[in-house]
Amino acid sequence: MTWANNTGVTEFILLGFSGHLQLLLFVVFLAVYITTALGNILIIFLTSTDPALQIPMYFLLRNLSLVDICLALVILPKMLVNLLSEHKGISFLGCVMQMFFFLFLGGSECFLLAAMAYDRYVAICNPLRYTVIMKKGMCVQLTLFSWCSGVVVGTVQTTWVFSFPFCGPNKVDHFFCDSPPVLKLACADTYLFEIYAVTGTILIVLFPFMLIVVSYVCILRTILKIPSAQGRHKAFSTCTSHIVVVILFYGTAGLTYFQPKSSYSPELKKLLSLSYTVFTPMLNPIVYSLRNKEVRGATMPFHKWVNTL
Repeated sequence: MTWANNTGVTEFILLGFSGHLQLLLFVVFLAVYITTALGNILIIFLTSTDPALQIPMYFLLRNLSLVDICLALVILPKMLVNLLSEHKGISFLGCVMQMFFFLFLGGSECFLLAAMAYDRYVAICNPLRYTVIMKKGMCVQLTLFSWCSGVVVGTVQTTWVFSFPFCGPNKVDHFFCDSPPVLKLACADTYLFEIYAVTGTILIVLFPFMLIVVSYVCILRTILKIPSAQGRHKAFSTCTSHIVVVILFYGTAGLTYFQPKSSYSPELKKLLSLSYTVFTPMLNPIVYSLRNKEVRGATMPFHKWVNTL
């Protein structure tokens, strides 16, 4: 790596959230971190051990939970330390690694959500061939493609950002090393890169999103052809958890990265970034636990155990 030779900056300062509520924010985000970790670990454990959950949908959900745990690990520990510390620095290499893993995990989540939409498409639109199409090999290929796509996204964009020299200032107006606020500190003209980055981000986000939209258009057409209202409700209920998660993730991420520059506000962007980096990973296991009968059934032994304490 030649980054160290191209920059006079050895660390960045994460400004995070201003104000006098640092201790309160620490308590809130610590609770979110613990909830995220426990909720997603529970989903991974249940989908790995419960015989009723040994189907492709929950194999993909297990990978989604793993992504969410890793995303929380990338963002929250440093945020919690900075909320209690006067010095809110992160080393140059630490910033590089945080940005890479954030982009890697965010890209992987986009493609995993598309894979989960494809699973629902096959289950509803081609149910007689579901077990043939969505066999273990196909599930492994979909997840490997999702993870590998994330690696490519993280590697390319992080390398591009840190190919620019950084000679000061070093204050990042964010709570983690995201590419737009870090790129603002580069000592070079980044206009062309910003165009490439926005174009690449749109393609990366738009491609899996369009796969999701096409899948659900086909699903909706199939559901509307089901003669009984009960059958339509049953078919649609298998998709609601995934739809909620897609809206949470894509809705907030889209508002963050694709809002017009005229309406750009660093504080607003921080709040929106919290939605998909901090709160969505916490809400995903809750959404699936509340909406899926199989997951609720698998958690019943835990409820009984808690009630006996």
